[in-house]
Amino acid sequence: MTDTDTTDIAKRRDAVLAELSAASETPPTLVAVTKTQPDEAIDAILATGQRVFGENRVQEAKARWADRRSDWPDLELHLIGPLQTNKADEAVALFDMIETVDRPKLVHALAKAMEKAGRRLPVLIQVNTGEEPQKAGIAPQDLPSLLQEAREAGLDVRGLMCIPPADEPAGPHFALLAKLAREAGLSVLSMGMSGDYVTAARFGSTHVRVGTALFGARS
Repeated sequence: MTDTDTTDIAKRRDAVLAELSAASETPPTLVAVTKTQPDEAIDAILATGQRVFGENRVQEAKARWADRRSDWPDLELHLIGPLQTNKADEAVALFDMIETVDRPKLVHALAKAMEKAGRRLPVLIQVNTGEEPQKAGIAPQDLPSLLQEAREAGLDVRGLMCIPPADEPAGPHFALLAKLAREAGLSVLSMGMSGDYVTAARFGSTHVRVGTALFGARS
């Protein structure tokens, strides 16, 4: 759970946005990560004007956001956690961007789900820049083949996403992701979380995924 003081959420958001503006001439979009957050925290951050949100799991996101869609038609929901292929239909129905495409089987499951739903969502390919065996994402050297397969399947691949190793400086991983995106002709870079979003902005991130810095530390 998270120890959330709703009265501080607006101040924290303002501080994060100010840091992002200072770090980059084109500040990245702030994606507020709302997993585990109570309704009062969601309502508080919506009241600030925040409209872009990230969720890790399909079922939790559906419970949190499905009924809010009618009240907030300009919501933009990003799936930022691993996606099982058997959840592809539900993910396509709920989210506005899938950030975690990382294997051929998921490419084809999403392509099929989008065709069935008549929705062509933008997607990002998750790159495991640290090549950590326990972490999702395609290895950097395997990116070209997965990107080609995704494009041939009809997916609208906009960019790349990464989560650097927790015990290494984030900068080199952000630099690698930016290089891979340039080589692939991709413009979107989802990189940077609560501990390193300023660094990510300096390396050209277009989207930062921030939870703790907005809502407080988990208890």
